[in-house]
Amino acid sequence: MTKEDIIKFINANLVCHLATTEGDQPHVRGMMAYRADEKGIIFHTGNLKDLFKQVCDNPLVEACFFDPNTNTQVRVKGKAVIIYDDNLKREIVAARPFLKPWVEELGLDLIVTFRITDCRACVWTFGTNFAPKEYVKISD
Repeated sequence: MTKEDIIKFINANLVCHLATTEGDQPHVRGMMAYRADEKGIIFHTGNLKDLFKQVCDNPLVEACFFDPNTNTQVRVKGKAVIIYDDNLKREIVAARPFLKPWVEELGLDLIVTFRITDCRACVWTFGTNFAPKEYVKISD
C-alpha cells in the first residue's frame, strides 16, 4: 500500500485499538480515531481518563486498524502530541453527539485532542503473514 492508500484505509476503518504504556505495563483499548491525513492521525479522549495520563507520560503509541472484509490490518506507530484547537474540539463534539452531555456538564476543556505524528505504518494480510515487515512513512 502507498501512503495515500494507507490514509484512505484508516479513514475507512476508524475503529482501532490503541496501545500505550503505564510504567512498564502495556495498555490496549478499542477506540475510534477521528481522522487521518498527511499530518497524522487525530484522536481524542477526556482529561480525566487514564489514556490521557498515559500518553502525557509516554507519547509513543501504536494504533491498529482492521478491515474485516479484506482481513487487512494496518499498524501505525508514532508520537502523540496535544492539539490546542477549540474549533477542532467543537467539530468533534458536533460529529460525535455522545460527547455533548459531558461537555455541557464539564466544559470543552474536558476533551483533549491528540495527533499521532511521525507515523510509520505496517500493513498485514494473510498473504504477507510471513514476509518481512515493511514500514511506510505516512506523516512527519
